[in-house]
Amino acid sequence: TFYYFIRLCLEKILLQCILQSRALSGADAINALRPFYFAVHPDFFGQHPKEREVNENSLKRLNGYLENLQKPGFRSFKPTQLTFYVREREPNSSNVQESFSASGFRAVSFTLHTRDLLSTVLDILNSCSLSTEHIQSLNVSSQAHQEAKSTVNRPIKWDKTYYSFTGFKDPEEELEQAQRMETTLISWLDDNEARAVKKLKKSLPLRKELERLKFELSHQLQLSDIRWQRSWGIAHRCSQLHSLGRLVQQRPEVLKNVKGHTVVFTDRSGMSAAGHIMLGTMDVHHHWTKIFERLPNYYKLQKRLLLLEDRISQLLGGIQVIYIEELQPLLTLEEYYETLDSFYNKLRDSRLPFHPRSLRGLQMILESDRYAPSLHEFGHFIIPTVCDPATLQWFIFAKAQEARENLKRKEEMMITEKELINTSTEKFSLDRLYKEPSVSSAQMIGCCKRLLEESLPYLQGMHLCISHFYSVLQDGDLCIPWNWK
Repeated sequence: TFYYFIRLCLEKILLQCILQSRALSGADAINALRPFYFAVHPDFFGQHPKEREVNENSLKRLNGYLENLQKPGFRSFKPTQLTFYVREREPNSSNVQESFSASGFRAVSFTLHTRDLLSTVLDILNSCSLSTEHIQSLNVSSQAHQEAKSTVNRPIKWDKTYYSFTGFKDPEEELEQAQRMETTLISWLDDNEARAVKKLKKSLPLRKELERLKFELSHQLQLSDIRWQRSWGIAHRCSQLHSLGRLVQQRPEVLKNVKGHTVVFTDRSGMSAAGHIMLGTMDVHHHWTKIFERLPNYYKLQKRLLLLEDRISQLLGGIQVIYIEELQPLLTLEEYYETLDSFYNKLRDSRLPFHPRSLRGLQMILESDRYAPSLHEFGHFIIPTVCDPATLQWFIFAKAQEARENLKRKEEMMITEKELINTSTEKFSLDRLYKEPSVSSAQMIGCCKRLLEESLPYLQGMHLCISHFYSVLQDGDLCIPWNWK
């Protein structure tokens, strides 16, 4: 009878916990997370493709976690580690819609291991240093909230011998274990290898089809390369190439000027700052045709752009102005020309006293959404277009020697990275090993060195992507964080 009584008491407590977890509905959770979504939504990172991609993938995994929490009987304690780039707030703004500026963003990583929506929402907001005050005003019964609060903080504590005697799990120990639990590479591969292999096998015919289409179109149009800005699936890429192939058949005359160029499938059509032909995946053939017809005019603008870069270089002691496609926002040729022109006029009016050719051999890139100059690990200066000329001059002079050293180290680093990728691919019999653009060379080198110390038979024949999170992509590619445990 005593055992039965204890069981009834426990069931009552568990029922209260379940009711508490339902105190916040799915709609309430989305409402409560509005400030978070506003801070990390990929649409606000249009000028930052690397950060946008990280946020897109993390949001997919977060949404999956929130959906699981709302499923009946969900009891998984499996922690989910997420990384987001959070837009910085303006210090003196009270309006949520106006509280974020283009001054920058910060990377935030946190691990979710909660069972209920309310705790999960609070964890997310607190991890991103966002206010939780608005949660009180949601359409959640305040009485239910208070009851839930009192249930969690009830001073009832069962003796440890009770759990030994009954065989029930100690909820305190269970919670501590879940909090301590962290996804490791081995455990994650154990759980996800079979799913990845199944998806990879399913994608193999499409992968072959993609290579065939890419080769045929590149040969037919005499293209330098065909690329994709975003990590679309294989089926999506094949569809885009089929679409281009149909245009070639229907209007072969408009493609006479593409010889030797690179075609990039992206979000909009035009010519990129790097001189590549951009085909917007949402545009119809009519828009693509217009871009191909305008190519002669684009080539003329490209020559003017190169001349403008030379003029800026002359004003800055011979430093070379470059555009790095992998590291910079995807700008159109027109947008980049306007940026250069504005920066050139500012330099010309300031008349900075740089000695001619004193900075030859150095490199710089221009970015319109930064406010402070910086030096990249590869040795190039990252200069904001709004940078004060005097600040610009001081920074370049102060960092010139370090920049030259970084440029020398760049070649060594790239060689080391390539060697480690080849060695890792061979050791684990990988079909492919690659990294996301947001992973630096230093991070990739450290990751590969640590991988080579492990024995990982799971990876044979797989496609492995070094990223910021764990994930199995729709075509079977395995994503692991560069700083895996």
